[in-house]
Formats: sequence, C-alpha cells, structure tokens
Amino acid sequence: MKIPYSFSVLRYIHDIVSGEFINVGVVLYAPKARFLSAICTSRYGRLSKMFSNINGDHFRQVSRYIQARLEEEGERLVDELLFEKMPVSVKDFTPRVLPIDDSSLQFSQEGYGLTENPQETLEEIYNRYIEKYYEKTERQSRSDEDVWKVYKKPMEERRILANLVPHQIIGNNYDHEFKYCWKNEQWHIHEPISFDLMEAGSITDKANTWVGRVTSLVDGGESFKLNVLIGSPQDEKLKSAFIKAQNIMHKMPCDHKFIKEDEADDFAESLKKEIEAHKG
Repeated sequence: MKIPYSFSVLRYIHDIVSGEFINVGVVLYAPKARFLSAICTSRYGRLSKMFSNINGDHFRQVSRYIQARLEEEGERLVDELLFEKMPVSVKDFTPRVLPIDDSSLQFSQEGYGLTENPQETLEEIYNRYIEKYYEKTERQSRSDEDVWKVYKKPMEERRILANLVPHQIIGNNYDHEFKYCWKNEQWHIHEPISFDLMEAGSITDKANTWVGRVTSLVDGGESFKLNVLIGSPQDEKLKSAFIKAQNIMHKMPCDHKFIKEDEADDFAESLKKEIEAHKG
C-alpha cells in the first residue's frame, strides 16, 4: 500500500542575489511509516568547478553534520510512543537542523508523493536531483593500473600472480617490456588496457597506438600471445568508440584475445589450470 511522503532538497546557494545553486542533498519524511532520513553528498568537485572560492573541508563537515542530525531525528521517531502526535511535513524537521536564514545551505520548498518504500524513494530522488549531475561532471578516466586491479584480485585469490614475470619483446627497430607474462611453448602476455577514457578520440587513438606497437614487435621473430585485459568505458556515449577501438585492435598482427572485466574470474581460473598443467 502506498503512503504519502514529503521531501525537501538541500541546496548550496552561492549567491543569494543571483540565485545560483547546486543541489547537494535530499531529506524524505513518511509519517505513516515513521520514516525520516536524508542523503547528502560530501563531494565538492562540482561546486569547485562552478564556484572558485569553495571551502571544501567546511562543506564536507557541514554536509555530514546535516545528514547525521536528520538521521538522529529519524531514529527518535522510531523510538517515540505510537500515540504521540506525529509531525505533518518534512518542514517540521529541517529548521531544527538548519535554521532558515541567508546562509549558503538552504532547504527547498517541500515536494510530495506516494511510496511503497520510503528508503527506495529517497534514493531515487537523490539520484534524480543530485547524483546524476555529479556522475556527469566528476566522472574520471581509469588508468591501465586501475584496470589491472580488477584482474589482479582473482589471480591473487588463486595464488598464481607469482607466475607472471616481466618479459621484453624485441623487434628489429623497437622493443617493449611487458609486466605480466608466463611461458610454456611461447610467451603469454597479459596486458591491462583501459579504454575507460573521457573522450572518444582518445579511445581510438589508444587502439591505434597498440596496433603500431605490436606491429613493430612481431618482426623480431619471437612468438607470443597477447591477452588484452580490457577496461571498458563506463559512459554509454563512448560505447561506439569502444567498438571501433576493438575493431582496430583486431588488426594486431599477433595471436591475441580480448578479456572483459566480467570475465576476470573465469579467466583467472583458466589461467590457473594452464599453469598447473604446464608444471605437471
């Protein structure tokens, strides 16, 4: 059964006169469920990009304080006797935590709705008003080393990481040392490559760089297989560039295979069996 709720958005208002603001938190109150809770971001990167003179440490402290105080009010609601009169709206709580004045942090007018799950609705409202904007402005690229951590963990769990050693492949005019290699009949190279970058052009450029690198290594005559441990882009808008990058990488003139992050466990298990079989 759906029950009524009210909510308010916490705003950082940089300039009262201009009215510029950024949403930084949400509080939701559902009296029939005796539910009151809040989610406030303590990240200030987006604020810093829009407003240069932000005291990040102070903002983080205040944001955490507001969320903690509202959560305390929520716990008090649960503990109160059932026959006690319940506050009507979220606005009955917000002034207790944040006085209505001309400070930079202020709660908006209430919004209303019906919900079957107050906690889920709180999270949905937070994602709608706050989180999705932080994802756009604060998304960062991942390095090859970041991607390696995804594949490294299942290898550590299977105690096979020590079998991977550095090895240098030498071409006629170029050489390159790979960090994670092991050898049976030929060298097996495990190379983490991040395509989780900020720009589409950077993704295809990186693929072209690798095709050129491998092309300059194979003429040395040493046989090797390249297992590309791929870090896929998290931004859906970069998926088409990622597909192009994979098509480019398939032009590498060596035996190669692409492994995706969701295949890391299976790949580590397969690698373990190969190493054990080779050792006998």
